[in-house]
Amino acid sequence: MARREHSTTRVSRPLKPWRWRRAPIVFGAVVALVLGLSAGSAYGYFTTHGSGTGSARIGTMTTVIVGTAGTPSSPLLPGGTGDVVFSVTNPNSFAVSLTSISADGTITPDSGHPLCKTTGVTFSVPPGDLPLSIPAKTTKDFDLANAASMSSSSSSGCQGATFSIPITITVHSS
Repeated sequence: MARREHSTTRVSRPLKPWRWRRAPIVFGAVVALVLGLSAGSAYGYFTTHGSGTGSARIGTMTTVIVGTAGTPSSPLLPGGTGDVVFSVTNPNSFAVSLTSISADGTITPDSGHPLCKTTGVTFSVPPGDLPLSIPAKTTKDFDLANAASMSSSSSSGCQGATFSIPITITVHSS
């Protein structure tokens, strides 16, 4: 028998360009990179803790001084209300806010009215008048409208009297 040679013919396909053969690899690497960064960011966001130290310096507040300021713009009459006038000196190097005012003692008439009985004279701060601002290193005058009242049963010996109303104030740094 004769031997037949077998010949193989190889059909060659044209090669894909380099960028097309590697596209799946590059695409996979990009996807893996994006997913890895996203997961790392999320992990860092939810597990990050911090701590630190700080310091602050607290100064001391010097006593704010209450004094008298002058004549009220609205005098006190029996059965009515009148202004209460006072001054506050702030010796501090920062502004303060006057947050409360209250009567602190017996209300007395001036020495020229010894027959005046002050049992019908009262003090109260009208709503909405507080807080009051006092700038640093200043003396500020205040006129609280209608803060004093006198009952109609007050003695006639109080006519023309000037009353001294002791008050206590509370201030806070602004």
